[in-house]
Amino acid sequence: MARREATKDGRTTPGTRAAQYLRMSTDPQKYSIENQAAAIAAWAARRNIRIVRTYEDRGRSGLRIVGRDGLQELINDVQLGRAKFDCILVYDISRWGRFQDVDESAYYEFICKRAGIAVHYCEDDFENDGSLTSVIVKNMKRAKAADFSLQLSKNVFLGQCNIASKGYWRGGPAGYGLRRLLLDEDGRPKAVLQFRQRKNLKNERVVLIPGPKSEVRIVERIFRSFALQGKSRTQIAAELNAERIPNARGKPWSMLTISNTLKNEAYIGNIVYNRRSQKLGQKQVRNPPDMWVRRDHAFKPIISPALFAKAQKVQLELSHGREQSDEEILDRLRALYRRKGRLTMRLMAAAKDVPNWTVYQRRFGSITGAYKRIGHTVDGRYDFTANAAKMESVISSVVRKVTAFIERRGRSISFLRELHLLTIGRNFTVSVAVAWAVSDGPNGIRRTLRWQVRKIRFKSSDLVLVIRMNATNEAIQDYFLIPTANLPVGRDRRLRISNRVFGDFGYDSLHSATKALLEKLGGVSILGAQT
Repeated sequence: MARREATKDGRTTPGTRAAQYLRMSTDPQKYSIENQAAAIAAWAARRNIRIVRTYEDRGRSGLRIVGRDGLQELINDVQLGRAKFDCILVYDISRWGRFQDVDESAYYEFICKRAGIAVHYCEDDFENDGSLTSVIVKNMKRAKAADFSLQLSKNVFLGQCNIASKGYWRGGPAGYGLRRLLLDEDGRPKAVLQFRQRKNLKNERVVLIPGPKSEVRIVERIFRSFALQGKSRTQIAAELNAERIPNARGKPWSMLTISNTLKNEAYIGNIVYNRRSQKLGQKQVRNPPDMWVRRDHAFKPIISPALFAKAQKVQLELSHGREQSDEEILDRLRALYRRKGRLTMRLMAAAKDVPNWTVYQRRFGSITGAYKRIGHTVDGRYDFTANAAKMESVISSVVRKVTAFIERRGRSISFLRELHLLTIGRNFTVSVAVAWAVSDGPNGIRRTLRWQVRKIRFKSSDLVLVIRMNATNEAIQDYFLIPTANLPVGRDRRLRISNRVFGDFGYDSLHSATKALLEKLGGVSILGAQT
């Protein structure tokens, strides 16, 4: 059946097929998924448009495309030529996104327009037909959608500051040994909130109170062990885990959870807000103390101020290397290296006489820089920046050869670098990945050699072409052409490549792997192919 195309100016013709995109975060009820779908259906019915596909993002912010699987899938389908529709219907511009850079919103629409697929905003009072009026109105609405999020962010922040300054708990779970007490509008206690429970009414408030005595004793023990007995945070966590005492989330303790407990001023009855901030989906930043919002003595403490102050002093000494010179802290690192024969951040954290790894990072630019200063050869496995660059170079080289081979045989082929994805013809896709040699051996001594693919960027391809490096990661060893359906499914995102598991899909040269790919395109199965 011939495909009905939308007209060049964006207008639709009878019989046009459409996809609808629906998004809702925590906006008012008018933006519910159901209401959006109903409004779009009515708009489409008036124009004799048939909706054949739905892309949906429930509970997702419109500030950026990250985390919006529905919109990402829509854009990918359009770019890869998989779109079986002529236009895209959206409730209004704010549902497409509240991008703070309006050019980003326009960019995603342009991707669709370039593919011959128009985007229509059904509830907005203009036709998206490319006219001067529509361009001006559309950009004004994009700016308005972005400003809505900006103003909402400011109002929420001011409200949170007001709550914290009055000594109320602004939200989130309480720390270990503390509980959240719900107060009514007159300040009378109503109930102790359990984990994941929230207040229902806007005029209700929440304060912190001491939790069960057994948990309070554990908190006191953590502070005494660290501040008075000289135990490391890792050692304290190991002791609690050995006694099967879970943390506030019901999980094992770690050095980080112990460290956060020791820093938490809630244990001396203080509320502190805005230590860190993350506005409008941007990178989280640490704020200087003069930007913090404080309310001291907001509730009953469970740790004495003197013990808390002692713990902060010890943490400060650890984080700043006890104000030692560069050579002094390098000497401590050398001593640890001589004792253990190797160096890791875990060993550094467990050592009482070695400053926190962040000290070395700040002073020498990186942990690797500190290692080099003491003559320790860094295993190339941990030079992640260099490794990533090498993998990109390997993929680019292989893709050039595969592309030339396929094109010489009269097939169209394209490569999307962001996804490491080859598309042959209109629909056949091949993800390209590198299997990197890793092992557990220290100082370059490789034990239990294995190969790992850190992450396949596009998991819906027909095949995955895995380029396996040799044991030193200096040259390509062989290739695997694996049907995506044969990849193991599990919580571990790293795919382990081995002849034992994937031997039937292995090839000793790129030429033989590419020939097998052509056979697959011609309808001949590659299952059972041997090296």
